[in-house]
Amino acid sequence: MVSDTNCDNGPMNKRNLPEKVSDTIFRIVIKPGREKSLRHRHPWIFSGAIERVDGDAAMGQTVEVVAHDGSFLARAAYCPNSQIRARVWSFDPADRIDAAFLERRLAEAIARRAPLRAGSDGRRLVHGESDGLPGLVADQYADVVVVQLLSAGAERWRELWGPALRRITGARAVYERSDVEVRALEGLAPRVGPLDGGEPGAVRIVEDGIAYEVDVVAGQKTGFFLDQRDNRALAGKLAQGAEALNAFCYTGGFSLAALKGGAKRVESIDTSEEALAAARRNLDRNGMDASRAEWLAADVFAQLRKYRDQGRRFDLIVLDPPKFAPTEKHVPRAARAYKDINLWALKLLAPGGNLLTFSCSGAVTPDLFGKIVAGAAADARVDARVMRHLGATPDHAVSIHFPEGEYLKGLWLSRA
Repeated sequence: MVSDTNCDNGPMNKRNLPEKVSDTIFRIVIKPGREKSLRHRHPWIFSGAIERVDGDAAMGQTVEVVAHDGSFLARAAYCPNSQIRARVWSFDPADRIDAAFLERRLAEAIARRAPLRAGSDGRRLVHGESDGLPGLVADQYADVVVVQLLSAGAERWRELWGPALRRITGARAVYERSDVEVRALEGLAPRVGPLDGGEPGAVRIVEDGIAYEVDVVAGQKTGFFLDQRDNRALAGKLAQGAEALNAFCYTGGFSLAALKGGAKRVESIDTSEEALAAARRNLDRNGMDASRAEWLAADVFAQLRKYRDQGRRFDLIVLDPPKFAPTEKHVPRAARAYKDINLWALKLLAPGGNLLTFSCSGAVTPDLFGKIVAGAAADARVDARVMRHLGATPDHAVSIHFPEGEYLKGLWLSRA
């Protein structure tokens, strides 16, 4: 990995920013009949939709996108290495894509989330394409902001994000976690390290009265699963008096919510000893009764079968697995994995019990996920009702023009 440090806390150095307005206009011309998605404001332009590229645009450089007849469609960031050849910054011909435009977009995205802050000092600030900032993800944990730069356009403007985020939020540090596979699809190497303000040090947040440590340097995603906040609260409400199971528990978010909600006992499974150690520290930090919690380092698939052989039953089960389908080619294999864990969970669920089951694979649609879980229930010979369709917290809101942004989907099932 490449460590990238920019500790300048003063005003942004404009000389480090990429492009200024010039007389050179790079242009993408769309094939006849292929401009429909752009006219419906979808922000991705695939290589197969492009008739030609006029000019030698560099990685991440802004290009003008026009229809076959020359009419304006968008301004976008160009990526010659990706099947998503360009990602739209703006559909307005009056917009000039410069530092002022991007910082204004950043401030608007953060301001939209101001009413959502109550109850937690962890929140998503920017949700990529859904905020008109394709490839930029920013999460705030107390006074530290963690960013992921996932596209060529976001990467080209990397010198802007750290100082701008610190100015807007007052954060003491901005840390980069661009160590995800999707960067390779853009031809970008992983990057991890301080983006502005130095090393973050220890980071802790409080969510709905529960304190958590957040490993922004090496934890999953940007350090914590902020998208599951509302679903953790739901688990707490369902947990009163329950024998609960939290599979793929990571650092214990659903487990602690269930314990706070009055669970009789919570068993939590994860393959990572480091995550389980952090979960135990979170338990101690909140002064919760350790005798009501069991932490098990094991393979979830195998452990669910062991519970079946032992005749175990649970009143509340949470299935929040990692991304089984990074891309569409992985969907068939992922579907089998989702069906397997849901089948065994439904077999272990006591009559009247509740299952909260999730998929964070963007390539698995909500409709497909529902069909997978329904098939698991049929094979388990279990009658269950869908109490609610679940998703991410409102700070992960998805643009109506960009359904691909709805990566997290879930179901609350009640067994008859």
